[in-house]
This record gives sequence, structure tokens and C-alpha cells, in this order.
Amino acid sequence: MFVSVILDPGSVESSRSLVAILMQYDFKKVQRACWEHTAITEKKLHTLKKDIDRVTDYYDTIRMYQYPVQGLMAVTELEKKRWKRCVLRPYEIKK
Repeated sequence: MFVSVILDPGSVESSRSLVAILMQYDFKKVQRACWEHTAITEKKLHTLKKDIDRVTDYYDTIRMYQYPVQGLMAVTELEKKRWKRCVLRPYEIKK
């Protein structure tokens, strides 16, 4: 699965912890706050989310773009210490 992680840490300490975790999972930095992995498993992704939860606080925001999830794209966000997930379905034009 392809996963892109966008970081918006609330502190320098959170930033350092998050970068260390992403590097541990073999993510590659592609832009200033964007990290990508092209072949992470569901199991590793679940563990990654737990590790991220452990080092973040209320002021950190993390967004993950995942593909494929049930054949579709998913956006998962950690904001105010709560995970939310949105699965994007293709738009259908009705005739």
C-alpha cells in the first residue's frame, strides 16, 4: 500500500519524535513536511498509528493518504488526539 504522511507538529519535540518514527518505518522524506512509503503493509500501518499516538499531543496534526484501501483512496487524520478516516469513492454521473 502507498502511504503519504503530512506532519503539522505542535512542538519541536513532537516533530523530532515523529520524524524518528517515520524513519524507523523506512519512510522517505519527499518535501518539508511530507513523507512517503510505497509498500507498507496493513499490519505495519496499524503499528505505525499506535506509535504516532504514543508521541503526539493535543496540538499535533497528522494526515495520511492511503491507497488502496478496499480498492479506494483513504484519508486518515489525527487531530486533537482523535483519528478520523474518510474513504473517497469515485463520483458517478447519473443520467
